[in-house]
This record gives sequence, structure tokens and C-alpha cells, in this order.
Amino acid sequence: MESVRYKRVLLKLSGEILAGDEGFGIAPPVIGRVARQIQEMTELGVEIGVVIGGGNIFRGIAASHLGMDRATGDYMGMLATVINGMALQDCLEKIDVPTRVMTAINVAEVAEPYIRRRAIRHLEKGRVVILAGGTGNPFFTTDTAASLRAVEIGAELIMKATKVDGVYTADPMEDSTAELLKRISHREVLTRGLRVMDSTAISLCMENNLPIIVFKMGESDNLTRILIGEEIGTLVGSIPG
Repeated sequence: MESVRYKRVLLKLSGEILAGDEGFGIAPPVIGRVARQIQEMTELGVEIGVVIGGGNIFRGIAASHLGMDRATGDYMGMLATVINGMALQDCLEKIDVPTRVMTAINVAEVAEPYIRRRAIRHLEKGRVVILAGGTGNPFFTTDTAASLRAVEIGAELIMKATKVDGVYTADPMEDSTAELLKRISHREVLTRGLRVMDSTAISLCMENNLPIIVFKMGESDNLTRILIGEEIGTLVGSIPG
């Protein structure tokens, strides 16, 4: 077994990743690949929390622009993250990875309520903990939920999976001169307005010296490569030691 640099991490997945090329819903081949990559992480002995967005099913902020009450839309988005969490749990348990879904909103029939100490205990027992329901409050993104949960469970790193291979100076899909940034501070992300996470999430990470690695989630072994210390994607902040 290769030695790993991190004992406990928080993996942030966007809902859009689970949709694959369809752009909506859950693509079984895609979520299956995600589950297998998480399985490889557990085989390295790493404790893993996962926060998934719900944008592949519903986006509250988008609905609010069409006239829906923002709080109502955000609660619907939280439920979408629970659906994604249950789908990922099913895939993981089919390949014998013990998993718990914990939610910030009460859906006791399908998931456990999020209790910090219980989540940490699950991690210590080698279970993957999927943290759904955002923060449980409207007007906060799942990026903020990821930062909050990472700090609460004592994660050493946030691994933010995206469809691009890191943080660029501009949108690489729109600007051919955009350059990939290999390292950048939390403060620079805020002052330059870079699209890494929302400002609340970045500020929380900065205040708690929590590094973020932004990388491309695909069929490669980027997850395990990051865990063993390879420089993949963009590092926001600094790695202790």
C-alpha cells in the first residue's frame, strides 16, 4: 500500500458531474465510476466525507430567477442532494464500501440526521460518510456546506472535483488566453474573484487554514494521485509540512 499524505479528506462533487454528458439526472455509468474511485481511496486507508451538490436535479437559485421563492427553491435543492447521496450510497455498497448518508434536514426514513460526533465516529470506523442536505439552511451553497463540514469533522483537505483541470485566470471555455494556476492563496481567490467556491466557503477555509485542491474528475486516478501527494490541479492555500 502506498503511503498517503492525508488521513481524512472531504470530497466535494458537483451534481452536474453525476449527470455526465446528459446534463441532467444521474448517469449510472458515471456514478459507478465515481464510486469505484472512492473505493480506491478507502483502500489507501483514508477517511472520506463526501458533499454532493444537487444541480443535476434542481437548482434553487435558478428557480428563484424564474419567480420561485428563493428559500423554497433552496430547500428543494437540498432534497436533490439527498437523492444524489442515496444514489452514491447504493453504488458504493454494491462494491462493498460501507457508507452512511447523513443529512442536515430531517428525512429519517432514508438517512441519518447529521450529528458531528456521530459522523466522526463513522469515519473512524472506515465508513464513507455522505453529507447531504447542504447546511440545512436556505441561501447557502453546497460549497459552503463542504467547507463547514470539512472544518467540523477535522478534514485535512477539501478535494473539489470539477469538469476542468484546475483554476484558471478566466473561463477557459470562453477565453483562449486563460492560464492554469497551479498554486494560489485563499485571499487571492477572493480579491481576484476567481470561480473556485463562493466567498463564504473560501473565507471559512482561509480562517481555518484549510487547503483546497481543485481538479478534474474523470476516469483517471486523480483522486488517489492527490492522496499520495502528487501535484494535480490547483492548490488553494498551502499544505502543512
